[in-house]
Order: sequence, then structure tokens, then C-alpha cells
Amino acid sequence: MGSTVQYETDGRVATLTLDRPERYNAIDDSMPGELREAVERADSDPDIHVIVLTGAGEAFCSGYDLKQYAEAPRPTTGSQEMPWDPMQDYRMMKSNTEDFMSLWRSYTPVIAKVNGPAVAGGSDIALCADLIVMAGDAPIGYPPARVWGCPTTMMWVYRLGPAEAKRMLFTGDLVDGSEAADMGLVYEAVPAADLDDRVDELAHRIAGVPRNQLMMQKLAINQAYENMGLETTQTFATLFDGMTRHTPEGVAFKERCEAVGFKQAVAERDRGELFD
Repeated sequence: MGSTVQYETDGRVATLTLDRPERYNAIDDSMPGELREAVERADSDPDIHVIVLTGAGEAFCSGYDLKQYAEAPRPTTGSQEMPWDPMQDYRMMKSNTEDFMSLWRSYTPVIAKVNGPAVAGGSDIALCADLIVMAGDAPIGYPPARVWGCPTTMMWVYRLGPAEAKRMLFTGDLVDGSEAADMGLVYEAVPAADLDDRVDELAHRIAGVPRNQLMMQKLAINQAYENMGLETTQTFATLFDGMTRHTPEGVAFKERCEAVGFKQAVAERDRGELFD
């Protein structure tokens, strides 16, 4: 398995660990494909009944690595010279979206164990899991909705409904695990100290069910969302994500990242100051 996703098994449970702890498990060029490979490896193993996805160190996933993608001068991945080719961008981001959605499409149930921040692209990954159990104080949200992003999996609306999804994506707010559970965004939130035990308990409970039975339940439930137009929604969202990085405001944000570093540019964006 690649260096950004670690793979281990314990009986009927496969644990996948996003493994760039020095960058808070930020997404680089390799991680999406390596995540998909790990999911497919577990899904094809007849001994595995449950997949648990978590992050190494203090975070689940902090989103795309803006030091790589936002600070690097154009042209770089996700930031073309102008005029830009939207289909080139779509091809790249749709591939990542499909890699994240391997969690959703896996025949094996997936539990996301959110041990720390799951923000921006990291929330895209977490929300593709079947069940999400969070540490109560871990934040989740999509701040790039303010500038420079549209969640390509667009699972927010399917988990929250339109009103709450609009609230989260119109503001780019972060909520902690406890609020996320109250909203219905995630299955459950527990104190951080109890997270491992709770996920182990849930995973082993599910692992006692035959693989074919689990597969039937997951296919039937997921099909309801497919019938609502999930693929169409993701096509639009992935196109719009590329647009957000090439609008006048997106280009200005990218230039600000190059000038002062992504941390300061993000802070200005999230305070609503960047375009005053």
C-alpha cells in the first residue's frame, strides 16, 4: 500500500489510516488513489466484513494541502493559467471524487472514525462513509465554500437536507462533533477518550453479520440516493469546484496565498476580509 494510507486487519475488520500526520493528513496527489486502492483491497477480501477509516496523529484530514496547491505559483494542479480549460480540471477532480466515493460504493460497510479535524476535502472523504463516529470536540465543515471550493461529493445535502446544507455551505462554518450529531450530519459523537472503544464496539457488532447480508442492506439504501440524482449532483458540484478556483475572486485568493502564505490568506478569507 502507498505511503499516504496505511492498511491493517484485525479479524473481520480492516482499518485504513490516512497517514500524513505532519500535514494533518492533508490530501496530496497520491492520497485519493491510494485510498481507493485500500478500500478495494478490503472490499475484495472475503474475510473482511467492516472497514474503519481514520487519521494518524491529531487529525482525520485537514483537506487539500494548500501549501502545495495554493502557495505554489500557477500553473499547478487545480490552478491553470487563464483562460482555463474546465474539462481538464473536471477530469482531475472527478477522478478524486470517484476515489473518495469508493467508500460509498464499497460493498463492505465503512465507518469513519473522526479523531480530529475533518475539514474541506477531509469532510468530503468522511461524508462518503456509511457511518461516521466523531470525537465530540473534533471540528467538521467546509470553509472553502467561502472562496476557492465547492464540495465535489456534495454529501451535505443528502445527510442534512437543503436548509441545513445551505446554512453550512453559505457560511463555511465549522461545527464540532456533538453539534454534527445533533444535526444528523454524523451518526454519533462521543468523548475523544471513548472514540476507539465505541468504534471497536460498533465495528465488531456489524462484523457478526454475513457479508452478503451487509452488501444487500447497503446496496438497497444507497440506491435510494442514487435514484435522487446523486451522480448528477456530483457532476455539477465537481464542475463548480473548478470554477471556484478560476473566478476573479478565486484567482485573487490564489495570488494572496502566493504572496503571504495560505494560512494568512485563509484567515482573511474566513473572517470575510479578503474582498472588502
